[in-house]
Amino acid sequence: MRTRRVLTLSVTAAVVALVAAGRTSGRAGGGPAISADPSRIDSAREAVARAYIDALISHDSSAVRFAPRATRVEAGLKTGFSGSQMTWDLAHGPQYRVIQGIRDLEMSESGDVVSTRYLLDAGIAGARLMTVEIVETFEVRDGSIHAIVARITPKSLGNSGS
Repeated sequence: MRTRRVLTLSVTAAVVALVAAGRTSGRAGGGPAISADPSRIDSAREAVARAYIDALISHDSSAVRFAPRATRVEAGLKTGFSGSQMTWDLAHGPQYRVIQGIRDLEMSESGDVVSTRYLLDAGIAGARLMTVEIVETFEVRDGSIHAIVARITPKSLGNSGS
């Protein structure tokens, strides 16, 4: 439980940092959150990974299938400890509330692994505060996510860059 409390405090600090950055950076034109390219035809494993990516925006985790002991590692730190915890986080976690949209999604598959790369725009109240590049690998077996490994690289702050 101590790890979870520390992680929650870290996530809260990250959200506060985003809010603070928004007060000092230029405002971006807002708009509704947009989904990753819904017109692309996915393989069965890619569809499982896409459900997770779409839930980052919609906060509706009902379509995401996690294995009971699924894990997520982000920047070398374990941020997902079980399927039920990650399902709850997608639906209610403050770390996901700042996500405004996902674009430029690329997906590929090799065996049980789906690799993705995309840009994620984050902000508050319609103002984009930051864009990051996300590179994730999903281990998908038996129609569910067993593991996610994510690497996040900042790309731009506020209204600058894309």
